[in-house]
Amino acid sequence: MSWVIIHTGALLAGFLLDLAVGDPQWIPHPVRLIGSWITVAERWVRAVFPKTPKGELAGGCLFTAVVVLTSGLGAAAVTVFPVILLLRCGFTAAAMAAAFLLETVSVCYAVAVRSMRTESMKVQQALEENDLFRARRAVSMIVGRDTETLTKEGVAKAAVETVAEGTSDGIVSPLFWLALFGPVGGWIYKAVNTMDSMVGYRNDRYLYFGRCAARTDDVFNYIPSRIAAVFMIAAAGFLGLDSAEAYRIWKRDRRNHKSPNSAQTESACAGALGLKLAGDAWYFGKKVEKPFIGDEKKKTEPSDITEANRLMYGTAYLAACFAAAVRFSVLILTGV
Repeated sequence: MSWVIIHTGALLAGFLLDLAVGDPQWIPHPVRLIGSWITVAERWVRAVFPKTPKGELAGGCLFTAVVVLTSGLGAAAVTVFPVILLLRCGFTAAAMAAAFLLETVSVCYAVAVRSMRTESMKVQQALEENDLFRARRAVSMIVGRDTETLTKEGVAKAAVETVAEGTSDGIVSPLFWLALFGPVGGWIYKAVNTMDSMVGYRNDRYLYFGRCAARTDDVFNYIPSRIAAVFMIAAAGFLGLDSAEAYRIWKRDRRNHKSPNSAQTESACAGALGLKLAGDAWYFGKKVEKPFIGDEKKKTEPSDITEANRLMYGTAYLAACFAAAVRFSVLILTGV
């Protein structure tokens, strides 16, 4: 039972640590290391496979498998192997302390509540100071679309959409995989999600090579994104937002995206805040047509970024409690 408490406690402690300190800029973030490895692995794999659709598709599959495998091994090397070594040497108390500390830090880095709030609020601050150039630059740090021509409302919408989607893939999904498989599961997910953000585009360079990574990300996020939407609808209720409208818009618009997952929380957020989100956007100089999500009960304003963050925090608290319960149950059932 002591190990069950340690592992479950570490998950909650890591979540609370992220709320408190986020991701300090002076400490290298593991995702940056994963990103660097993805760049290197892509270059190596592309050098081996032919520059044909089939060749790039096969290379992309190998690339995805290599990144997933090495990321899992890396996470195990940092969070599992030291604990096993201490146990083998008979240092049980030290092993327990190491397990708690390593898992806590791992969870803190895997979830992104505070950092999402920090970066999105930079956008709101710039908009409220009527500095559209700075707002566009700030939002470009958290979105993949072209931002040079976005209006003030367009910038605010982009930030709200990112907070809504980030609630799923930056908070609920990592907590889901951490709950099931510990730090190794959490960091395999982070590697998959980082791959998708780097190579999962439908442009000339990644149409075939990035397809496997994109589909893998869809699979990893499929269940968590729907859990996130349910929690977001519930959170809207206890935050004094429109939970009934959140449910209605989610039920109607949750499939209004090429990704099977992205519109889940975006639609719940749009309904809760009474906003019309999504629609056409520009990526790499090309216009991409997208359906709208939500009904425009009011124009999107900078203050809606704060409301989206409130919704994100409420959803995150529910997800953390759920993840802790799942982690506890999994450990009990597996006899840890």
